[in-house]
Amino acid sequence: MKNSTVETLIGAAVIVLAFGFFIFAYNTSDAGNKAGGYQLTAEFDNIEGVNIGTDIRMAGIKIGTVTAQSLNPENYQALVTMSISPTVKLTDDTSAKVTSEGLLGSKFIALEAGGSDTQLAEGGVIAYTQGAVDIWSLISQAMFDKSGAKAPETEPKAPEVEPKVN
Repeated sequence: MKNSTVETLIGAAVIVLAFGFFIFAYNTSDAGNKAGGYQLTAEFDNIEGVNIGTDIRMAGIKIGTVTAQSLNPENYQALVTMSISPTVKLTDDTSAKVTSEGLLGSKFIALEAGGSDTQLAEGGVIAYTQGAVDIWSLISQAMFDKSGAKAPETEPKAPEVEPKVN
């Protein structure tokens, strides 16, 4: 009888601990974000490495996430929908850039505030964007450049002068 009481108490403690971990995970994830946020869209020429759930950062601080992405059939640009924290008010001249954490790090969208007085509202559009840079094509282009351009000589050659014989 004593043995089953101890086992029951240990089982109850495990269940309470698991429930505590669940509450912690829910509150620290975006699923526990009851404030929601407001939706903005932006069009990029290249969003390689950006997926649903990718961070939106301003000054290195996460202020939102990518909630949807699609291809605009009219201009073949990537249309990104993002949810921004309601505490962050962005202006209509805010710029967005797809960048990465270091050379080979994960991608995120960095926002840079503008100087306008007009704020973006729910459903607003960020007009100034810069897509992802394809680092491998740049490296390949530098390594295999076949333009035939020669590097300039570092020291000019002195003209050869024949010695005078008297």
